Amino acid sequence: MPPPPPSPPQDPTPPGPGPGGGFGAHGSEPPAAPPAKKSAGRDLRAAIGVGVGLGAVVVAALFVVKAVFVGIVVVAVVVGLWELTSRLAERKQIQAPLVPLALGGTAMVIAGYVRGADGAWIAMALTVLAVLVWRMAKPPEDYLRDVTAAVFAAFYVPFLATFVVMMLAADDGPRRVLVFLLLTVISDTGAYAVGWRFGSHKLAPRISPGKTREGLAGAISFAMVAGALLMQYFVDGGRWWQGLLLGLAAAVSATLGDLGESMIKRDLGIKDMGTLLPGHGGIMDRLDSLLPTAPVVWLLLVAFVGQG
Repeated sequence: MPPPPPSPPQDPTPPGPGPGGGFGAHGSEPPAAPPAKKSAGRDLRAAIGVGVGLGAVVVAALFVVKAVFVGIVVVAVVVGLWELTSRLAERKQIQAPLVPLALGGTAMVIAGYVRGADGAWIAMALTVLAVLVWRMAKPPEDYLRDVTAAVFAAFYVPFLATFVVMMLAADDGPRRVLVFLLLTVISDTGAYAVGWRFGSHKLAPRISPGKTREGLAGAISFAMVAGALLMQYFVDGGRWWQGLLLGLAAAVSATLGDLGESMIKRDLGIKDMGTLLPGHGGIMDRLDSLLPTAPVVWLLLVAFVGQG
């Protein structure tokens, strides 16, 4: 049998980058992929629609019947507590009792509106006592862990929310609450707009990779301008320079609140606290910057223009 014909010579050029830096034997280079566009990571249409709808309901409640707005705060607090305790149970097996938290949180908000800070503190103390007793119905294992988480939840959600209704209790309460809401929203908007367009230096990459120093500067700038205008033309007895300080404080507290919630979610290994609000996540994902800003704005308004 004659020997088989010799194999054709192999191309000595290995696959991969060629001499010109391209791919293949002849240095041919595939077309470069277009640069990725920046994205907010959420459905902006849904987020804007939900935000406008919620804003309309809140503003209508503010200037029609104060009690309706108090009811909205109560609902937000109870839903927020449900989201937080549910995520703690799912991700960390922490059993923070929801029933005494929800009842105590409702009492805190109402007491804060009717009796001010003294009423809120008394309701907070009774809520903690109720949590301690309620948890005794279960085995003692992890008792300290569960009640500690519950006390944190009671302070973080309903107690901080009482400062919103304490603002509302003033004679010009609806205006004060609207200033608080506008400053927080404008701060968030400034952070997003400036950070999305110019952000390149990370603010806290280990906590919230999307936040930038440029975004923080935008939040502060937007909030200070808005604060100056609101205090000068919207709040009785207010001055523009007080608005600058108010805007600065609100932007910083809103940013810290957002970072604090991001820290909690990273610890739990989740992106959002819930799914109730399309484009936003859960109620707690919208309260993150509002809750810590409420006592700051309340305190500065009392210092600048009195209890009202």
